[in-house]
Amino acid sequence: MASQLVPMRGLVHLRQSCRHAPTAVGRSDSTRCVSSTSVAARQSRMRTQDTTRMHMFSTSCTTSSRAAAGARGSIFGVARSRSRASACPLVWRSSTSPLSRCARISASCSRSFSSAAEEAAVERDQMEYDIVIVGGGPAGLAAAIKAKQVQPDLNVCLIDKGAEVGAHVLSGNVFEPRALDELIPDWREREGAPLGGEQHETPVEKEAFFFLLNEKRSIKLPNFLLPKEQQNHGNYVISLGNLCRWLGEQAEELGVEIFPGFAGEKLIYEEESTEAVDGSTPRVIGVQLKDVGIAKDGTQKDSFELGMQLMGKQVILAEGCRGSLTLDCIDKFNLAEESCPQHYGFGIKEVWEVDPETNEHFSPGFISHSVGWPLDQSTYGGSFMYHMKPNLIHIGFVVGLDYKNPHLSPYQELQRFKHHPRISKYLEGGTCVSYGARCINEGGLQSIPKLTFPGGVLAGCGPGFLNVPKIKGSHTALKTGALAGEHVANFLAANAEGEEGEAAAAEKTTSDLATTGEVQVTSYQKAVENSWVYDELKVVRNCQPSFKYGLFGGLIYSAIALHVTRGREPWTCRWTKKDHEYTEPAEKHTKIEYPKPDGKLSFDILDNLIRSGVKHDHDQPAHLKVKESHSSVPLDVSLKEYDGPEQRFCPAKVYEYVPGENGEKRLQINAQNCVHCKCCSIKTPMEYIRWTVPEGGGGPQYSGM
Repeated sequence: MASQLVPMRGLVHLRQSCRHAPTAVGRSDSTRCVSSTSVAARQSRMRTQDTTRMHMFSTSCTTSSRAAAGARGSIFGVARSRSRASACPLVWRSSTSPLSRCARISASCSRSFSSAAEEAAVERDQMEYDIVIVGGGPAGLAAAIKAKQVQPDLNVCLIDKGAEVGAHVLSGNVFEPRALDELIPDWREREGAPLGGEQHETPVEKEAFFFLLNEKRSIKLPNFLLPKEQQNHGNYVISLGNLCRWLGEQAEELGVEIFPGFAGEKLIYEEESTEAVDGSTPRVIGVQLKDVGIAKDGTQKDSFELGMQLMGKQVILAEGCRGSLTLDCIDKFNLAEESCPQHYGFGIKEVWEVDPETNEHFSPGFISHSVGWPLDQSTYGGSFMYHMKPNLIHIGFVVGLDYKNPHLSPYQELQRFKHHPRISKYLEGGTCVSYGARCINEGGLQSIPKLTFPGGVLAGCGPGFLNVPKIKGSHTALKTGALAGEHVANFLAANAEGEEGEAAAAEKTTSDLATTGEVQVTSYQKAVENSWVYDELKVVRNCQPSFKYGLFGGLIYSAIALHVTRGREPWTCRWTKKDHEYTEPAEKHTKIEYPKPDGKLSFDILDNLIRSGVKHDHDQPAHLKVKESHSSVPLDVSLKEYDGPEQRFCPAKVYEYVPGENGEKRLQINAQNCVHCKCCSIKTPMEYIRWTVPEGGGGPQYSGM
């Protein structure tokens, strides 16, 4: 079954050999130029510096285009369906077959859409499912697996914008297997399990917590002072991306239809009838995939295909932190009405290969965390370093995006951190082989929105179940995903049985379901609140907010909360400001002079970016858009008041202020560099960037992250 996880559009490990055209605010999209910060401009130099990595980019753009065109039929016009009357695994059927669940609709179109009304009038191919899941991370895959475990006859599909399952997954990761034990009790005995077998298994053997005083000195905290949330006995150092690939195999063996390389562009709504429970509230009935083959100027290329509509009786959104459909859904249904604004952390990670024979400090199963330098005492953040068999070190730095100083660069803080003598000894003589970045939810219990809406549910890191003091979120994502799959599946089965008996479950359509008035899986919300996930988050709910009193204030309060009160405080800290509102004007802060990279421990951003495997088709509309209502913000607010912080917080050099034609600066957006971290949609002044999905299969291609 592993072979079925191969990307359907041939977009794995592509070489970025085509010229990129950056998008500039205030400049015609038709203007073609090559940015000095384009990844492609660095390819020839990096080929000699990092021969080992560059073999992964050997496929040419021309070859990839042919592969993409040939494979696109797997979902654009062809439906993959599982036969219930047969014991055969997956059966491929033509979209014109009467046995197919794909409703073939005329969709010929030879020009670009000139209006929203014209676009809405275009008929698209549709495929009917019982459950449509968006996101191939731990939550989405757990939801798919659990749904098929409890109701095997349901038709379940899962889409992911990455070129393959796991391509966009990035995490520390010291994995707590509790949720996996519940989902797949015999996972240790299953073939290829990433946590099982001598070649993969790296149980935590030793751990340490350091307070870095300055660039030279540090203090190791005694382990007995660490709360149980930060003790990792029984946990494993893993690649979460590899775990997701294995979970994808388990899901497909159960009959889940997985479509990697296809981005969900928008939710499909249907107004409820007046007899329904919420007659005036729209209901989600499916997900529309992004059109492909649209040129940068908006015209249609020869490869143009309309994105299909995946219709579902229930939709599970498991996109991860700051998912675009999740945000739209939260706004549409006002799900965060009673929640605090979400707080975010920004994690930047590298994977290093070392030689265990020459590096005496390498110790598989050793993990460490730190706080303090290089951050000041008013900035929340810290580091992680995990040693993994056979010869890998996962190292990273996380900065709270509520930081005040607009001159701060999270990327440069990681580069400085690696030069501390407490850290550098582990990396000396090694080679950095992977790089990436991702935002994480840090708001905790207070920021979790309502989890159900008409037609679907939220699961995983989208609503935000990260346990901040524990520095873990994959176990809670797995658990909430499994709960979502279980309760949605049972809801659909009960609904079908209540109306027409057990046999109706296979035949009932999305429209049929609307007549019952039951479109919200309210039992899922209750299940999460009664689970150990909620118990965990309740205990630590006030820890992250306490760091508004500074590093020492936060550490002291957290120690009391985790050692003494254990969540029994009669109060819950709340807040009203979003992360971008904490940024202070540049004139209040001194510029930070970061040292130049040495090319051994520290690296230039663009040199490192190649190690992410990032690739986008250059000839497509930019997916990073300045909101129309905020068109003046980049120059009049961001650059003028904050000295353009997006130039420094972006880990991929996407944003630059460059000289314009009239001599004044303009914002240039190098969207082809984007690693989908979502930071720009959070930290830009007034949140002036709207992050939308590019064509499926683009973005980073993380390996072992």
